[in-house]
Amino acid sequence: MREQGDEIVGVAMHPEARLMFGGEIRAEAQKAGCPVVDGSRLKEESFVRQVCDFKADIAVSVLFAYVLTGEMIRLFPKGCVNLHPAMLPHNRGRFPNIWSIVSGTPAGVTLHYIDEGVDTGDVIAQKEVEVTPTDTGETLYRRLETEGLMFFKSVWPTIRAGATSRTPQSPGGSYHRARDVEQIDEIDLQKSYRAQSLIDIIRARTFPPHKGAYFVHEGKKIYLRLSLEEESDEGEKE
Repeated sequence: MREQGDEIVGVAMHPEARLMFGGEIRAEAQKAGCPVVDGSRLKEESFVRQVCDFKADIAVSVLFAYVLTGEMIRLFPKGCVNLHPAMLPHNRGRFPNIWSIVSGTPAGVTLHYIDEGVDTGDVIAQKEVEVTPTDTGETLYRRLETEGLMFFKSVWPTIRAGATSRTPQSPGGSYHRARDVEQIDEIDLQKSYRAQSLIDIIRARTFPPHKGAYFVHEGKKIYLRLSLEEESDEGEKE
């Protein structure tokens, strides 16, 4: 964005306990000469005043874990744009990479305007990403990250020029909270599963160092990870 001439006037980040790439983000913010603020404070009046003082035209949210209030959204004349790693309206909320595997819903990335709901705003553009039989929660997440970055780069000039369309999301879809994975994590050894369903749960929850799916043996959780490899063309010929 800076390379395209955009002026970055402020950066909101997660607190240290849940921060990723903090050093890199701070370094870029320092180059831009803009302040870094704690995004977990967004409902505090002092935080709202600070953001108001930035006098920003538009806000861009990328994998930001906090829901913006209506007061915050209204601070930006050109709106707030979010990059969500899912094909909305499917898999609003948390861990869309997991649910695309477990539920068989389309995976992808969506740029949309933020409203007061959770991932419910009008769609600007979206791109579907294939879920392969060898994907785990980790490999799909990494691919969604990469595709999301490239997609944002391609669409941002249109957003920047104010030439985007706004398409209301289709009815239906799905929404998941972080704690919803608890409903699938325990593999009940006395329960019957379809083989495909069991494989999908275990591979969707394979994302080291996160512990993921498990079964209980003698009162202790035994965690599972799945490694998948597609047969090569050379192997098929032998």
